Amino acid sequence: MGYWLVKLLASPILRLLFRPYVTGAENLPVTGGAILAGNHTTFLDNLIIPLVVPRKVTFLAKSDYFTGGGLKGLLQRQFFSGVGMIPLDRSGGAASEAALRTGLGVLERGDLLGLYPEGTRSPDGRLYRGKTGVARMALEAGVPVVPVGLIGMFALQPAGRLIPKLGKVEVRVGRPLDFSRYSGMESDRFVLRSITDEIMYELMVLSGQEYVDTYATKAKADLEVMRRAGREARVDDGRVPVRRAS
Repeated sequence: MGYWLVKLLASPILRLLFRPYVTGAENLPVTGGAILAGNHTTFLDNLIIPLVVPRKVTFLAKSDYFTGGGLKGLLQRQFFSGVGMIPLDRSGGAASEAALRTGLGVLERGDLLGLYPEGTRSPDGRLYRGKTGVARMALEAGVPVVPVGLIGMFALQPAGRLIPKLGKVEVRVGRPLDFSRYSGMESDRFVLRSITDEIMYELMVLSGQEYVDTYATKAKADLEVMRRAGREARVDDGRVPVRRAS
């Protein structure tokens, strides 16, 4: 199913359910390649951004969305491909380099690439430290980065909630960020960090989120450790029955 057909069919439903309100739409580039860098709290982000952007937006999505089996897996792959997603192997190393090249291919065609600098969804609605891949892509492709702040998304679908609530969301599009002054410095890790931090600052201002200077992946791991510790504590004090092997 093609991108524009999926958008045509899904747009009325999404607009009815989530009533997106957009400010700063004039900051979206009419032509040419650009990175749309958004804050990421829910899966819905992947649907709301393309809904309010007139041009096609391609996202790099985790490969798990494309590997399911049976009829469900087939329909899932068709849907994610239809909304402009490309599978991304996040295992690191050669896979990360391949993902970078895939993203660069989108930008070199003069298209829009949607990225979430945090690398994964926020576990608690706060804004976390950005990874530098977005900065490297921007420099290698020579394109601007347009920050996109999504507001109200986490309230509709907090971590662990499968079906989102109904409600109004806001999309704030910031001014394009031009990093051409750093051209040729895509291998300088200090430059990449500086660019990334500038992008995250803009996202913090646009979204109004509290900023946490640690990676979301670490925050998720820490939360899981706390959950496990809590479960073990409840077992130890007898509040949770334990089935023991005979």
